Amino acid sequence: MLTDDYILSHIDPEPPYLHALYRDTHLKLLYPRMASGHLQGRLLKMLVQMIRPQRVLEIGTYSGYSALCMAEGLPEGGRILTYEINDEQEEFTRPWFDNSPYAACIDFRIGDALNEVPRLQQTFDLVYIDADKRKYVEYYEISLQWLRPGGYIIADNTLWDGHVLEEHPRPSDLQTIGIRHFNDLVAQDQRVEKVILPLRDGLTLIRKKD
Repeated sequence: MLTDDYILSHIDPEPPYLHALYRDTHLKLLYPRMASGHLQGRLLKMLVQMIRPQRVLEIGTYSGYSALCMAEGLPEGGRILTYEINDEQEEFTRPWFDNSPYAACIDFRIGDALNEVPRLQQTFDLVYIDADKRKYVEYYEISLQWLRPGGYIIADNTLWDGHVLEEHPRPSDLQTIGIRHFNDLVAQDQRVEKVILPLRDGLTLIRKKD
């Protein structure tokens, strides 16, 4: 779209390392669209700079693009713990972390965040959710449980290519159903403040009330 081209030409450029990662993602991985990309990546960096979290949890690592963008914006001493449930992803993603300028502040783990996060007994300042859409409600509840008051959750893909507007999703379309349930829950949840940005595939910003 011409609008997209215009936007990308009027924001900060994509760093060369991330450009190379994005290209490699498209060459080697099955679902490259899952990577955040230039515009969303610059927004994630800026949001982290604004929030200034010391402890970030990411649920759904994929190729590592979003984690590296958030790492750019971390304050001194900040760290990102990122979980990827697909162990086949590790061979691709780990070298991109290890060879980056942010290797020391990214803790990449293979595992199911729903099982692993409660074992940490650790609170977070920011959680980024970009994983199995069928489990977004579960990811949200566990994130909220371990998020400090005043902390933020950022959830990706919350417009889901417009499928959330379908009045009657197919019963087999569990991902659309999962996103719709998540959006409905967050909209009614008095524990949080929330706003949906129509950026790319939809990005929901959620603040846990003090």
